[in-house]
Amino acid sequence: MSTVNLHEAKTHLSRIVDAVAAGEVVLIAKAGKPMAKLVPLGRGGAVRFGVLKGRFTVPADFDAPLPDDVLEGFGGR
Repeated sequence: MSTVNLHEAKTHLSRIVDAVAAGEVVLIAKAGKPMAKLVPLGRGGAVRFGVLKGRFTVPADFDAPLPDDVLEGFGGR
């Protein structure tokens, strides 16, 4: 991760965007204080379905009613 000041970010925005698109994370600072974080669009929050496929199995009774003692802990029954 690199840090650039606001003036450098304005002056070299195209170069910085290219670096971010290539996978780099860039912090933009104003007066030495980080103010913004540039990250590639493909990172940080994109949902990827199927990444755990084959790593666990769902038990056949996963949706079975909870035992009475557990329900009592929630104020039920």
